[in-house]
Amino acid sequence: MVLYTSPFPNSFLSVLHSFSWGLIFPCYWLADRLVGSFVPTTYEKRQRADDPCYFHALCIIITTPIYLALLVASLPFALIGFLLWSPLQSARRPYIYSRLKDKNHANGATLLTEWKAAGSGKSFCFGSANVCLLPDSLARFNNVFNTQARAKEIGRRIRNGASRPQIKIYIDSPTNTSISAASFSSLVSPQAGDNRTVNAGIKRTTSMEYKGDNCGSNNGEENREDKGGSGEPHEGEENTCIVRINGEENGLMSDTETDTVNGQARASGPAEPSLEGDADISKTTNHKQKEGDSGSLDSCSASRESLVKVRVGDGTVDQGTVNNKLLYKASIMKKTSVRKKKHTDETFDHEISAFFPANLDFLCLQEVFDKRAAEKLKEQLHHYFEYIVYDVGVYSCHGCCSFKFVNSGLLFASRYPVMDAAYHCYPNGRGMDSLASKGALFLKVQVGSTPQDQRIVGYISCTHLQAIAGDTTVRCEQLDMLQDWLSEFRKSTSSSSTANPEELVAFDVLCGDLNFDNCSSEDKLEQQHSLFTHYKDPCRAGPGEDKPWAIGTLLDPEGLYDEEVCTPDNLQKVLESEEGRKGYLVYPTSKNHSSSQKGRKASLKGNGRRIDYMLYTEEGLYLEWKVEVEEFSFITQLAGLTDHLPVAMRLMVSTGEDDP
Repeated sequence: MVLYTSPFPNSFLSVLHSFSWGLIFPCYWLADRLVGSFVPTTYEKRQRADDPCYFHALCIIITTPIYLALLVASLPFALIGFLLWSPLQSARRPYIYSRLKDKNHANGATLLTEWKAAGSGKSFCFGSANVCLLPDSLARFNNVFNTQARAKEIGRRIRNGASRPQIKIYIDSPTNTSISAASFSSLVSPQAGDNRTVNAGIKRTTSMEYKGDNCGSNNGEENREDKGGSGEPHEGEENTCIVRINGEENGLMSDTETDTVNGQARASGPAEPSLEGDADISKTTNHKQKEGDSGSLDSCSASRESLVKVRVGDGTVDQGTVNNKLLYKASIMKKTSVRKKKHTDETFDHEISAFFPANLDFLCLQEVFDKRAAEKLKEQLHHYFEYIVYDVGVYSCHGCCSFKFVNSGLLFASRYPVMDAAYHCYPNGRGMDSLASKGALFLKVQVGSTPQDQRIVGYISCTHLQAIAGDTTVRCEQLDMLQDWLSEFRKSTSSSSTANPEELVAFDVLCGDLNFDNCSSEDKLEQQHSLFTHYKDPCRAGPGEDKPWAIGTLLDPEGLYDEEVCTPDNLQKVLESEEGRKGYLVYPTSKNHSSSQKGRKASLKGNGRRIDYMLYTEEGLYLEWKVEVEEFSFITQLAGLTDHLPVAMRLMVSTGEDDP
């Protein structure tokens, strides 16, 4: 299958399309600004609290006539542009495939090595997020604004979090001589192809500084590898740092050791961050960057609560008291949340994380509707992901039953090459959703090859379902279509047969914003859909019941800019407590309660509305391999930038072979 690298088959149509959109854009921009001026966000209201009450009204009175006059003047040009633009959409391709040509520009792609399936297995990490990048006037109805600057900041936060190396900590406990490995993320200066071993002696903590993308790399002496001893990474585990720590006094750190770590933090010191467009970004984050704001970009030091989890045997080491002492946000062992301690019977790790997982391989985004924002987001993501599929969908009346003003909002980013891609538009959208070409994007990626030159591939699907509450029937129909399209895509792109397999399928993952949760009484039909018999949900205990550790992914828009949750660290801490979740998450609805009323959520079921899903299946995979969930995360790194919590899942594909 040919991947489309441009929206039109020839340059003439592309130029004509650019000309027509140039005639439409002034009218579109003015209308967006005019409507947006009447929809202030809670952040803007708080900023204006000290201004005289008449000041904002005076601004509206002055600017509205100006916008209206310019809007009327631009209408004739917009009409001409629309008459050119609309018929061109019949020749438009359903997506744009962007591949980074200069690999030196990407920090993550250069770290990959081809998987040969010769070891015991390999892990793949998937992320999904609804980023609410609508035209600014529409985004304001979700209490977010400044779409263009938010797009840039979202991209920078994602690649800054994902570019951290994966770290594994091996602890020699005086009470347990077994080796315990934990943690999938930490803040270590990333070095291409670096598998490092850090001997920490008898200290229970390490202070490791994350330099970010704009900071200098360490010298050659610091980057030398120590290959000796046990704990070598599996095949294909790129950019992995191994830390060996000798146990002492049940894992507690002495005051002397704490002071030593503090001294290291002071000695290193925070480097000056280099931000592009500081003015725009300061508007986007909607709050002052504070100590502990681990989501701030190009931070040259780690959060005071890095995502390193340490376990000694069956016990957990609590380093919370040490975290509070570190200066300059020095990286230290993260206190494991109460939520995780309560559910040690789970077969995989689960956490509320302030960062996107290290070594994120695949990213699926929803609601990237604004085309200019999509370009800014793509530019930032290309610092880490080499392959991106964006501007997915159809416009005008082409391909769907009703007129489409915006695309599907789907965006896919990958560190592995895309082999095939296909898009389908849901034809049954209703209401406001019918104006967008919501649908499903299907992708086939190559993640390696066997010594026999058989390709190792994976399938990833991204979708966004009908959003309007009560449209249960519509969503169920869309789930039916989704399953049919998935089956068709697998058949059309498969080049293997049972007798002569040319390809080995390692995984099949489905993710996206499904706009229903697993606890609301109004969503019973979706909860019992046959999709969940074919695909597994790591957070789901059964129809209508989530696992105790799973939390909602839909934030209450009114509280996005509260000081308690306006930074990734703060939001993480709030969501780790039951009372905090009740205050800032939207909860499942019932006949007797409203999901938007704070203080009335105690009797409602679950831990919030979880409408962003990450599913996987074992059907159709290579029979001799086994797929298991290794880690599941709810991510707070986009705090203040969107009203959804991103989710991430790490899958381990086990080949059944021993490491050489």
